[in-house]
Amino acid sequence: MTIFSRIITGEIPCYKIAENEHFFAFLDINPLTKGHTLVVPKTEKDYIFDLEDDTLGEMIVFAKRIAVALKDAIPCKRVGVAVIGLEIPHAHIHLIPLNKESDIHFGGPKLALQPHEFQKIADDITAKLGCG
Repeated sequence: MTIFSRIITGEIPCYKIAENEHFFAFLDINPLTKGHTLVVPKTEKDYIFDLEDDTLGEMIVFAKRIAVALKDAIPCKRVGVAVIGLEIPHAHIHLIPLNKESDIHFGGPKLALQPHEFQKIADDITAKLGCG
């Protein structure tokens, strides 16, 4: 069972943004920028392009809804999308609020946020989801 599956089942706590029957979104605990969110399918599949076409399409539409709320909640020029897939064997999409290209540099330093900061960010994004 991957760490993401353990997060989805509640075995590992997270700052949840949204979920539906097939997908789950939560804040990355090692964010590149405030609001850095991960979108994952609830079923384990190592590589995103091994997902069935319908599932991949639904995942992108789910991620779009999160990205729109994220941009409304976190001041940024764009929400960047990255699929790397090397670090955890569970397909996932990174949604990263961007103000400059270097904001999406995965080799750079990560933000160190306190639990109350993560919770406020999650609450702000979730509140924007309710408006859409």
